[in-house]
Amino acid sequence: MDIRLAQPEDLLGMQACNLQNLPENYQMRYYLYHILSWPQLSYVALDPKGRIVGYILAKMDEEAENAPHGHVTSISVLRGYRRLGIAKRLMLLSQRAMSEVYRAEYVSLHVRKSNRAAIGLYRDTLGFHSHQVEKGYYADGEDAYAMRLEFLENKGLHEKKAEKEK
Repeated sequence: MDIRLAQPEDLLGMQACNLQNLPENYQMRYYLYHILSWPQLSYVALDPKGRIVGYILAKMDEEAENAPHGHVTSISVLRGYRRLGIAKRLMLLSQRAMSEVYRAEYVSLHVRKSNRAAIGLYRDTLGFHSHQVEKGYYADGEDAYAMRLEFLENKGLHEKKAEKEK
């Protein structure tokens, strides 16, 4: 399985993967915005024929009052390719770029409370913790766990930088 950075020409394949798997769908310009604004954070997984079978769409939240942190907007792997470690690999690549390129202090994401497989991946495999429950987060009214993973290597880095600049 080949995994590489997402490119603008991958957008239709990413959207098709999203439409097949997830009830939360995005307009094409939203994918393009992510890829152009944070080109190091979104990846695609390709089968041997070059078809997109999974993707991660991620961004940075860089509000001035908060330490920079990454956010996973969407991740999806086609059903026939699940349980092969693709989602884990996509997550790890994006997380590494958030930490190394943007010096993010943490990464956040939302997951449906009913999505046990994803919760297991995030919590048990990748080390995320549930930060809070967001009631009615999804359009159909389902609650979401807001989850975070701290990047310990960057913890306090931005506070130290701000103190030096004073």
